Amino acid sequence: MAYQLAAKVRDLVPYDPIEGQYRIRLDANESFLLPPPWLQQEMEDGIRKAMCNRYPDPKAEEVCRLFAQYYRIREELVTAGNGSDELIMLIAASFLEKGDKVVTVMPDFSMYAFYSSLSEVEVVEAPKREDLTINVDGLIQTIQRTGARALIFSNPCNPTSLGVEAQEVRRLIRSVQCLVVLDEAYMDFWDQSLLDEVEQYDNLLILRTCSKAFGMAALRLGFAVANPVLTRALHAVKSPYNVNSLTQGAGAAVLSHPDYLRECVGNILASRDDLYQKLKPMVDGWQNAGMAISCTNFVHIRTPHARHLFEGLKEEGIAVRLIAGGLRICAGTPEENREVARALKKLGGGIVV
Repeated sequence: MAYQLAAKVRDLVPYDPIEGQYRIRLDANESFLLPPPWLQQEMEDGIRKAMCNRYPDPKAEEVCRLFAQYYRIREELVTAGNGSDELIMLIAASFLEKGDKVVTVMPDFSMYAFYSSLSEVEVVEAPKREDLTINVDGLIQTIQRTGARALIFSNPCNPTSLGVEAQEVRRLIRSVQCLVVLDEAYMDFWDQSLLDEVEQYDNLLILRTCSKAFGMAALRLGFAVANPVLTRALHAVKSPYNVNSLTQGAGAAVLSHPDYLRECVGNILASRDDLYQKLKPMVDGWQNAGMAISCTNFVHIRTPHARHLFEGLKEEGIAVRLIAGGLRICAGTPEENREVARALKKLGGGIVV
């Protein structure tokens, strides 16, 4: 008999980023900021230092040190990954066993369920409230009722842009016996991180990325932060040379400039607020639509007319993300924000109250 695909991958649907050429791309939550020429030069210098005939530093010590220094945490608690996606996959494959249950809080980042299913871990989807906020008490009950071995969720949330305050996250972690994987990919845009508290918990693992606030999406550089026991386990199961030398060299150049990184965050927040102010009055005039204040670098519009708006924006050459009963639109340059607001005003004329 000819080879047949394993059942666990036979029906998996690949992640489907928007393809094609668009004059404006606000669909992937990337930074709109290119590195300035002086930093581009330092990144190129870092890349040139790479010895391409040698394997990279297996611990990525320099980028881990700079990351820890920026966030004022201990370097020994940090693990570098080939993007945080690799770390999510590692956790699902290594910290859980076939048949274990992991709880996600939908809607949320789709790759949590994807990598869990690939590892033959049962995914339990806990719903959010109608307003897309997390019911912490309900979530605790779901974990206890199902005997889940892990919980993974993004805070602030992708795609809703909403966040759970640190006090409630602390209560959640202390109320459950399972591993809590807290994806803080967008926490640079909010002030409720638990990064400097991670050693207080034996069941907390925090993920961070350089793709959003720091403009390094192309480099694929992410980090996990946890107590020493969990960190040693991550180091044991990861590929020995998982972060390539080019990424380490360019990433170290960027992370070496904390003032620049803080400036980037400030510029992105200003753009997000500009986008929100342009869209909020318009959205308030649409039927059954809403848009909450964002804790991220994007806004989320709840509307039953999302498909109509999504397709119309594509016709205008503007890519956004159709997701979670609405549209997710990343903050862009001032001109990009103006253009998406203009296009939505044109397209929304038929769905006003």
